[in-house]
Amino acid sequence: MKKVTIYALLGFLFFLNTASMCSSDDSSSLNNQSDVINTATSGTWKIILYNDSDVIKTSDFAGYNFTFNSNGVLSAVGVDLTIDGTWSVTDTNSSDDSIDDLDFNIFFTSPVNFAELSDDWDIVSKTATKIELIDISGGNGGTDYLTFEKN
Repeated sequence: MKKVTIYALLGFLFFLNTASMCSSDDSSSLNNQSDVINTATSGTWKIILYNDSDVIKTSDFAGYNFTFNSNGVLSAVGVDLTIDGTWSVTDTNSSDDSIDDLDFNIFFTSPVNFAELSDDWDIVSKTATKIELIDISGGNGGTDYLTFEKN
């Protein structure tokens, strides 16, 4: 009987611990989205990796500093050229509070190498100084990686 009581008590404690981690408040999703936006808009960034389906194209963006403006404008400033595009962070599953459900959207119309960055990237990881993105192509099945590092 003691064994059953101990297992029941342990099960109850596990249930209480698990239940205390759940929340009906979905604001944590907004906090993650806001956190990504706040990180991206805090300073300038450079591309330290652009892997386009196993072809490394990082050098195409050497010398460019990227600024993610709070108004949705994305500027890539080089020595003698500024290229403007747009960016946003969208929550693809508002009922979940996971950063895995956030899309980091980038859109450039030209030049061609910048237009290749246009996609709804999935966020792999984010720190105060690095944003790692991934995209699995629906067309050719290739996987692209894009990493920004803060200047």
